[in-house]
Amino acid sequence: MTEALDLRGLLDTLRSTPAMLSKQAIQQPARALDTAKALGKVRMTRAELYALPGDDTAAIACGEHFQLLAIEGMLPGFVKAAPWFAGWSAVMANVSDITAMGGRATAVVNAYWHHDDAAAQEILAGIRAACDAYGLLLAGGHTSLVDGNPTALAVAITGIASKLLSTLHVAPGQVIAMAVDLEGYWHADSTYWKAFEGVPAERLRSKLEVLPRLAEAQWLHAAKDISNAGVLGSLLMLLETTGCGADIDLNQLPCPAEADLARWLQVFPSYGFLMTLDEADWPNVQAAFAFEGLRCERIGQVNASGALSVQAGSQRQTFWDLRKQAFTGFSYPNLDLSPLSAPKEH
Repeated sequence: MTEALDLRGLLDTLRSTPAMLSKQAIQQPARALDTAKALGKVRMTRAELYALPGDDTAAIACGEHFQLLAIEGMLPGFVKAAPWFAGWSAVMANVSDITAMGGRATAVVNAYWHHDDAAAQEILAGIRAACDAYGLLLAGGHTSLVDGNPTALAVAITGIASKLLSTLHVAPGQVIAMAVDLEGYWHADSTYWKAFEGVPAERLRSKLEVLPRLAEAQWLHAAKDISNAGVLGSLLMLLETTGCGADIDLNQLPCPAEADLARWLQVFPSYGFLMTLDEADWPNVQAAFAFEGLRCERIGQVNASGALSVQAGSQRQTFWDLRKQAFTGFSYPNLDLSPLSAPKEH
């Protein structure tokens, strides 16, 4: 993180990565569903708003808690090249989505298509291993094992949350923090950061407990797991729902020693989250992650600009202006969200 960094060039590169482009493809279902237009015609309750697209999972009100539902589809090339790891990763990515909502994962189902029995067994072995590690019920799924089939895998998950973290809660003035498990390593030459291999199951589960506990203490407003869109792309999705902007300082990012900044900004960590919170709650939040051996740093602040601005030393550039260009297309900036920020319970 030095003055020699070409910030403009770096951001230009990050905007055009395949992962960033793939997230923009979400605009197609966003246009088809046209949820924002529907909101102009129908008054929704607070509970119904949480089921809208835009968060890491749907959140469906069930009495005093929320039922969480999400699904992950894996890249066919990844499933073909590393079937066991793809099976594990499909579960792990779903668990991160549930965790980012302040929830605890409960069960998964899978659907896979393959033409090779041995490879299909590897996929299921990876799914089973992840379910055992994270304490999930593997409840079944759909199997198609026929000569000539393509290689495809999708895994869906359920979970429960009592206090919900939602991008609908993001508002100007909130602190933005990033938490990551730095006790890991790069997977080959990819942007995937592994921090689970060789880690006992009880430690994996204990680290995941931090977010639901913080949610229940009402020390967080919103969270988003850091996905294949990297730090800035994931941050855009955190902001886009309410049309907010943010100022981010790259010098504050928690990262491995001697990390290449361009690679780290594209990181897809096995444990990594972006969160918003009140200034007064920052010491408690940082301490909760530190207790589990996790690094958490404040990296910026939410504002009302609609633009994500990035600073590195004396350099400052706009990475994305959501008022000029949608990212995923799931945005509800004109929604009256005041009832969603309920007073804290003491």
